[in-house]
Amino acid sequence: MSAHKHVAEDAVKALTTFDIAKAKGSRKLTMLTSYDYSIATLAEQSGVDMLLVGDSMGMVMLGRPDTISVTLDEIIIHARSVVLAAKRSMVIADMPFMTYEQGVSEAMHTAKRLLQEGGVRAVKLEGGREVVPQIKALVQAGVPVCGHIGLTPQRSAVLGGFKVQGKTALAAYNLVQDALALQQAGCFCIVLEAVPAQIAKRVTAALDIPTIGIGAGPHCDGQVLVYTDMLGLYDAFVPKFAKQYAQVGNIIRDAFRQYAKEVQEGVFPGPEHSFTIKDEELVELDNLLK
Repeated sequence: MSAHKHVAEDAVKALTTFDIAKAKGSRKLTMLTSYDYSIATLAEQSGVDMLLVGDSMGMVMLGRPDTISVTLDEIIIHARSVVLAAKRSMVIADMPFMTYEQGVSEAMHTAKRLLQEGGVRAVKLEGGREVVPQIKALVQAGVPVCGHIGLTPQRSAVLGGFKVQGKTALAAYNLVQDALALQQAGCFCIVLEAVPAQIAKRVTAALDIPTIGIGAGPHCDGQVLVYTDMLGLYDAFVPKFAKQYAQVGNIIRDAFRQYAKEVQEGVFPGPEHSFTIKDEELVELDNLLK
């Protein structure tokens, strides 16, 4: 057996869009945001199915008030580091604000950069029936697309802020129609954000492709969270739907305080953290310095 075959057999199998689609009805899918190598490595080791290089980085990583200012170049930089850590997990990148809305040509250019320069395996874009032409063109060109409907943060200004969507019968009907249109256009899965659980259940039942919920209740085919929300690392705003599994922010803050205290008191670094040189070398050095 050749060395190449050994390597292929030992390699971790990367999830594909087919694997994601096949999970519907058989197991729940997991997705987490990821913006750097260290966190992506931990998520990968934890068995998370999909890592989203989201434009949420604008708020939780870069300290901005929204996601709108995040650029394509910034997404690409962060995507590169996440891709290096992901062996099994599928890495998906957000298409930033105003990098696809103007039409098919712009969407194709954005996706080309995200796949070729960022190294991701799929893209996500916000919107319903209005972005169907872009999605169709991307899929026909071989670009896997994840849809995103409900609360679409890039459009929060025209939605009246970060508010729950689909709360009337007509709004919910339009949400279902958007989901069906995205499926028909070729999306392999759809994120449902801030949607009443009963509506998300109906959308999920209407589709043959998986739904990934965030603030959309338990009936979706999978869930996604912003990892800084779930770990207590971003306290400027904690969404209602974000369960905090740990308060890592407090642990980090305590560690930083202890570090500063030990440096100020001369406790750190100690002998165990320092390097040494042989005494005879020091004697020779002192003679050279005379």
